Amino acid sequence: MFTIGCHLSSSKGYAHMAEEAASIGANTFQFFTRNPRGARAKAIDPADVEAFHERAQEAGITTILAHAPYTLNPAAAKPETRQFALDTLADDLIRMENTPHQLYNMHPGSHVGQGAEVGVDLIADALDQVLRPEQTTTLLLETMAGKGTEVGATFQEIADIISRVTLSDKVGVCLDTCHIWDGGYDIVGDLDGVVEEFDRVIGLDRLRAIHINDSKNPLAAHKDRHEVIGGGHIGLEALAAVTAHPALRHLPFFLETPHEDVQEYGEEIRALTAAREELL
Repeated sequence: MFTIGCHLSSSKGYAHMAEEAASIGANTFQFFTRNPRGARAKAIDPADVEAFHERAQEAGITTILAHAPYTLNPAAAKPETRQFALDTLADDLIRMENTPHQLYNMHPGSHVGQGAEVGVDLIADALDQVLRPEQTTTLLLETMAGKGTEVGATFQEIADIISRVTLSDKVGVCLDTCHIWDGGYDIVGDLDGVVEEFDRVIGLDRLRAIHINDSKNPLAAHKDRHEVIGGGHIGLEALAAVTAHPALRHLPFFLETPHEDVQEYGEEIRALTAAREELL
């Protein structure tokens, strides 16, 4: 089964997101746990959660992906910034247990001039502080584009973080096609090679989700600017090949392309589905 969805607004609750996903032909979705540029989180409504489980079952939605706010930086040099990240991560992981056995994605962080090695250590330490043995949620580290002092722009940096986490069985990876393309991984000309490198360095068993996005920039630009499917330098054919790859096709795919109208995501889902079917 092709599991594909997009990023939806969580302002109206879980049940509404499930209904909205189903309306555009999606069978999964991603959402922010709270204001992506701030700290506020909407209170969990038990009735909404119960309604979500009913709607999700009707729509065939078994997997959802929560996204941490962009403001988190567990690799920060400032103690108050790092503490904010720790507090938010811990709270989000508790909130995630309202929808057990799901995925929670985060940008690893930026070392802000301290050096990548320090950044890796700080991120791993943060995960050690917030991960709990009893949690059912898998925390995903997202592959990054290498903009500024971002940590996680190489598969090796992601692997280094995971190797230092005590509860590493609670940690996986979300691969972003725009990010790795901008980071220098040629998924257009050598998709097999990129997949093989990921497996060698991190392990495909760690890969739990894929952000499927085109890029406004050429290979290795390190800029991180998403484009609509087929409108950028990666292209529809290459992105469809990602969704059809034997080592990846079983994963959930999430669109983060720039659209104002959710129905436009439905058009992309249909285009990717058709292009994927031609390759299978």
